[in-house]
Amino acid sequence: MLMSSLLYRPAALVALFIGLFAFFSAASAETALKRTDPGEPPAGLLWVGNSFFYYNNSMHGHFGRLAASATPAVRVRSTSVTISGSGLDWHDMESLVREGGLGRYSFVGDNEVRFNPPGRQYDMVIMMDCSLCPVHPQLQPVFHETVRRHKATLAKAGIRTALFMSWAYKDKPGMTAQLAEEYTRAANDNDLIVIPAGLAFAAAIAKQSGIELYQADKRHPSLAGTYLAAATVYATLYRQSPVELTYTAGLDPELAMLLRTVAWETVRSYLRL
Repeated sequence: MLMSSLLYRPAALVALFIGLFAFFSAASAETALKRTDPGEPPAGLLWVGNSFFYYNNSMHGHFGRLAASATPAVRVRSTSVTISGSGLDWHDMESLVREGGLGRYSFVGDNEVRFNPPGRQYDMVIMMDCSLCPVHPQLQPVFHETVRRHKATLAKAGIRTALFMSWAYKDKPGMTAQLAEEYTRAANDNDLIVIPAGLAFAAAIAKQSGIELYQADKRHPSLAGTYLAAATVYATLYRQSPVELTYTAGLDPELAMLLRTVAWETVRSYLRL
């Protein structure tokens, strides 16, 4: 275990506690999220974002497998719409949720086509901006305006909105508190729920410093990072612990358990459950 290995390394132990103190001090200084209830669990989810979503064969797929491993199993029809390197303002939300567009049919069984009932296809859209946009001095106002505009478009279509708080770059941990502040502020301004994936990344690293949540570019998620984020989505949308879920994405079972535990602890703290 990490703690036992540090017992005889005082300098490392002090560094660990300093890191934990810094993380939780930053978290306690964040603006509190006003809306903590996501509403009824969605049967249809649209994920709108960028490469942070589609890495590792897409976060929505791992989320679906996590939900399906619950008892009883939870089935969610998900569609992921991503543009590489995009900001949220690159997405034409009106087009995405137009009647007769996305979700009109699904492929089931042995590649059979199933036409879904006409009308609204999604209960909720999970939106994420580019990794730097919410804190960039020129793009930050665009982020807030785009959240407002997309939320209005979705509300008109009878679809709920959730914001996905992305994570800091591996070599720029100070981004965690900045991103948390902007996503929370945007949510409070528009009465939205937030999925605190960025805070979960920081909490996992504080708990076990050797954990690798990033690709070599220090930006995109490793499989463990995608899995942690998917577990955080589950915990937020269902307000239930993902700890006992059995899907591991092929990760070491102990690591997967740690990530699910961190996801639940983060969501409980952020949503004040």
